[in-house]
Amino acid sequence: MLKTSDILDEKNKILRQKSIDANFPLEEEDIKLINDSIEYLRLSQDEEQAEKLNLRAGMGLAFPQLGKSKRIFVISYKKEDGEFIEYTVINPTLISYSNELVYVEEGEGCLSVNRDVDGIIPRHARITVGFYDINGNYKEERVREEIAVAFQHEMDHLDGILFPDRIDKKNPYKNMDIMRSI
Repeated sequence: MLKTSDILDEKNKILRQKSIDANFPLEEEDIKLINDSIEYLRLSQDEEQAEKLNLRAGMGLAFPQLGKSKRIFVISYKKEDGEFIEYTVINPTLISYSNELVYVEEGEGCLSVNRDVDGIIPRHARITVGFYDINGNYKEERVREEIAVAFQHEMDHLDGILFPDRIDKKNPYKNMDIMRSI
């Protein structure tokens, strides 16, 4: 099982590298890391389990955060009813996006950024992404709101970008009035 200590800190150089495409069929090690990442995210969103296992809450993990420079990430989003929406995204490409911009009202967080960061990140409210699933099947998915933000955040990881990089240093809340908070 993954532990919080397995997730690289923002100071690690791997997080600043552009990841390479994954090849199919995936290696057993990559499949195990995908499954371990989903398990970590699920447990981290259960308050009792997170405390017991000392896990930081998260809804997405990209392979660079785990020391592997491959274009793979997973998202596990716990809905109000307790069910999870989950994605394994391999070699993603952004196909289209909405003009409408949103930002996370309480601010974005990251399992690799272990500090408070002030400011907002403009994200597209809806995006369509092309990617491969764990079996190498091509898919296109239109995602919105929190899931769209998570996709954009994780896709940034694959390009060596961390969320604080997206905050305007001179004006951390720039254009907040023309975006919608989620």
